Amino acid sequence: MVSTSRFAVRALALAVAATSAGFSVSASASMGNIGTTYGVMPIDVATAQSLSMFNDQVSATYYNPASLTRDERGELTTGILHSEQELRSKNPNAKGDVVSDSPSQHVLVGMKTNLGSLTRFDHPIYLGFIAGVEKYGKEMMAFNSETSEDGQFLQYGREPLFLNVGGATRIWRGISAGASVRITLDAAANLDAVTTIRGDVSRDRLSVDAEPSLKTILGTTINLADTICPDESCGLDGWEVAMAYRTKSSASTTVDSDMYVTQLNPELTLAVSTIDSFQPETFVLGTQYQGDGWRIGGSIEQQNWSELADEFKSDTVKNQGTVPLSERIKFDDTLIPRIGGEYELNKNFAFRGGVSYEESPLKTTKNPEINYLDTDKIVVGLGVSATYDRTRLLAYPVRLDLGYQYQKLQERDFTLVDYDGNETEATADGDIHVISGSITLKF
Repeated sequence: MVSTSRFAVRALALAVAATSAGFSVSASASMGNIGTTYGVMPIDVATAQSLSMFNDQVSATYYNPASLTRDERGELTTGILHSEQELRSKNPNAKGDVVSDSPSQHVLVGMKTNLGSLTRFDHPIYLGFIAGVEKYGKEMMAFNSETSEDGQFLQYGREPLFLNVGGATRIWRGISAGASVRITLDAAANLDAVTTIRGDVSRDRLSVDAEPSLKTILGTTINLADTICPDESCGLDGWEVAMAYRTKSSASTTVDSDMYVTQLNPELTLAVSTIDSFQPETFVLGTQYQGDGWRIGGSIEQQNWSELADEFKSDTVKNQGTVPLSERIKFDDTLIPRIGGEYELNKNFAFRGGVSYEESPLKTTKNPEINYLDTDKIVVGLGVSATYDRTRLLAYPVRLDLGYQYQKLQERDFTLVDYDGNETEATADGDIHVISGSITLKF
């Protein structure tokens, strides 16, 4: 009877842990989001984010809030993003090579307006926000954190809620500055119940709270000609530089449960804490040159992924706190170069493209039980904009944007370790196709 009782308590603990970790709709584990993994709006997708620092659309609230000042008109934008992915791991013990092929599907809405009219000062102050919801608007809090025997990819999955709010203004000739906040959710759940060994639960109580967590994004844009030689033409005409800083952020879930087993008379306490959708501290420096109907630009982006190893120490699902220091998962800081361009065929049509090379931040290739997979990747994007200016009812033209992006994940070898300590060699790679579209109204 004693062994049976111990087995029942162990089974109950595992059941509670499983229920807690998958508290909402099942989703693939991920340490990325649409802003860094794909691009928020079609322009960002099409240029591989190379021109995002100078994008005048509402996605500027994430990439560089200062760019909200680039267009004095208000803006209302709606869009969709669909990503098809085939993430592979060639593993002799697996039934197939495909680890994940679940699509990512977002509905996006954003707005920008000038709040300067609310004050007595004749100085524009721009406010913008953008929100994205997964599964075409049906999922806001889908979350899953897990370990894996077959391998799981680090940066690809679903992040249902994408929300940014920010503002910007011009501070001096040719210089604009802005700030925004990225909003993530920290969910906490408490479960109290009385149960028998057979699992008959009574007097159960469950409470869930989700608190917003605000993370800062700062940005500035400098038009060199307007700043250095505002009253005359000089060799700096057309040149702009921009800088942005994003603090690290993540979504988290904490579950505390107290279970009282009547026949055994013990109280079973279980605590689960885990993170998802981690975004590293990021520094970005960008520049562009704008000519007559065309522009070319690029950026260098530093992402400080090394901080993620410290976050895992308190993660009870990934359980790195009990792993010897020499065997814990490790991450490297990365530098991402991006370059792209845009050409206006006429006043109604514009074409753009971009490319970037992103090194994997995952340093270790053997991560027992977690078995994260991540590879270097080449990102290529193409896109088009169409402006319809013969509107009968609207004061300004309507703009349609389409963007396509292809990501090629390079092959990389890993050692998978199962729950019994058995090791298997695997080779990871993948292909990702992204399509994004939006419609923009000015006011």
